[in-house]
Formats: sequence, structure tokens, C-alpha cells
Amino acid sequence: MKAIVIDNDRNLVWQDYELPQPGPGEVRIKIGASAINRADLLQRRGFYPPPPGASEIMGLECAGEVEAIGEGVNRWQIGDRVCALLAGGGYAEYTVAPEGSVLPIPSGFSFEQAAALPEVFATAWLNLFMEAALAEGEKVVLHAGASGVGTAGIQLCKCFGNPCFVTVGNDEKLDRCIDMGAAAGSNRHKEPFLAKAKAFAGDQGVDVILDPVGGAYLADNISLLGTDGRLVLIGLMGGGVSEIQLPLVLAKRLKIIGSTLRARSIQSKAAIMSSMQENVWPRLESGEIEAVIDTVMSITDAAAAHDLVATDGTFGKVVLTV
Repeated sequence: MKAIVIDNDRNLVWQDYELPQPGPGEVRIKIGASAINRADLLQRRGFYPPPPGASEIMGLECAGEVEAIGEGVNRWQIGDRVCALLAGGGYAEYTVAPEGSVLPIPSGFSFEQAAALPEVFATAWLNLFMEAALAEGEKVVLHAGASGVGTAGIQLCKCFGNPCFVTVGNDEKLDRCIDMGAAAGSNRHKEPFLAKAKAFAGDQGVDVILDPVGGAYLADNISLLGTDGRLVLIGLMGGGVSEIQLPLVLAKRLKIIGSTLRARSIQSKAAIMSSMQENVWPRLESGEIEAVIDTVMSITDAAAAHDLVATDGTFGKVVLTV
């Protein structure tokens, strides 16, 4: 098969690669489309290596057809149209995945649409509804609201009765987020977000914040949360070091939750995917939730696709066709 390989100069090269073999409990997928995540850009630079046992190939999600099955697999048959959450291996013609990390492609979705689902919806669903135990009516702040995770989070909040506030990089993105269902938001390049977010939150504060930024936003996040509020930290785009006002953490009974997805166990990922199939997949099939795609490019143009994501100008996902 062919796959994208990172050469010694950090270039992305489409070249021959050994065909992966499905082990017990795994399926091999003939990939029709994959998608880019910021973790891929970090891995290319040497900052985010794959977990032990995972493929060295980039790519945390894909969509395609089951092409082979390993011993003990009973959920899938050859020819099934599926999408998958991966620990690596998506930038290729074929990949393997544990059967519990695989879901059927929602009815009516293309490979390109389905490839835009697993990583961002698993991240948003896990951290908002499983880690933070978001309840109906609670208010949410979504930082990086125009990202793949952000647009997934906006739609989930709208579906499950949670008003949300977003931070974004320009006014056009803010307008699109509000059209999608966000209640309000702030352009980080024009103003600090805190004043507008507090107006959205009211006297009670917000209940949950989903934050890929980290250090630069920590103090404002703590100030913004209300009693029993939960901050879920999923990235460090704004730095990894910051002071924290511990008296506020105590007085408000706050929970600060650190969360990653890629290195979780097979069993943990299977539980997340099962919960998504039950709660999110019906809403995808009904059209209440959609795949938000900015651009579709060929896998052979992966380097250009990385450059596009790095501009921070995209809204939703950049998808790679194979």
C-alpha cells in the first residue's frame, strides 16, 4: 500500500509502506477519506509521538470499507461502510482499528463527510457529556469555537439544551458559529473574551468550559466559572504554565479536568464510541447534526493541507481523500 511518511526534513512523502495486518479483535479498513487534526501537525514536528503500539503514520480518523477482519471480530463484515477513531494510521490506503473504535457510516454520508466525524465528535462528546457530566440547561464556553471540536461542540450543545458561548479568531467565524447555534461569542483578536462571557453567564457563572488553549486563559476561565463549575482542559495552545487562584477553586468547588483521547485504552475508546452511537449518531442521520468541512483535498496534497490548517483560517475540518 501507500502512505504518507515524514522524512528526515519533516516533509510529507506519499510512498510505499507495509500493509498492516488485523490482529485479534481488529478490522482492516480500505480508506476512502481521512481528516487532519492539530495533533498531526505536532506529530510531524516531533512533539506528539504516537502511543506505544500505535502506527507511526499520522491520522487519527478515517472512513472507508472493512476489507479484512481479525480473529474474534463479530461486529463487522467485509464490505461494511465504516468510520473509525484511530491512534494513528489514517494517512494511508489501509489501516487497522480495534472493532470497538469503529462505527457505521451514518446513512447518506459520503466517505468525506464520515471522515470528519470520529475524532472531533468523540472529543466533544467525551469531554462535555462524560467528563464534565453536562446537564440540560447548563451554560458552556467553547474556546476555539470554529475548530472541528468547536463546531461539533456547538451542535451538541444546541441538541441537548445547553446555551454556549464561543471564542473565535474573526468576526466571520463568530457569525457562522452563531448561525450554527452558539448563543454569543467573542473575537479574540479584537477584545478579551471575559467581559462578554460574563454577560452571557450572568450572576451564576458558567457551568462548563472546554478549553484547548491552557495557560493564557486559565485565570479568566477560573473567574468565569460558577459554583460547581467544571473546566475541561484538552490542549495547551496558549502555554502550559500559569498561576491559579486557589481560593476561587475552593470557594466555588471547581473541578479542573485534564483530558486526552489518543492514548486512552481500547476499552475506554470503545465505551466512548458506543455512547456516541447511542446519543449522537441518530442525530447525524436525522440531519440535526452535520459534518462541518472547510476543505477537501487529495491525500497527496497533505503538506498543503497541513499548511492550510496552520493558518487558523479554516472553519471545521480539512478532509483528505484517498
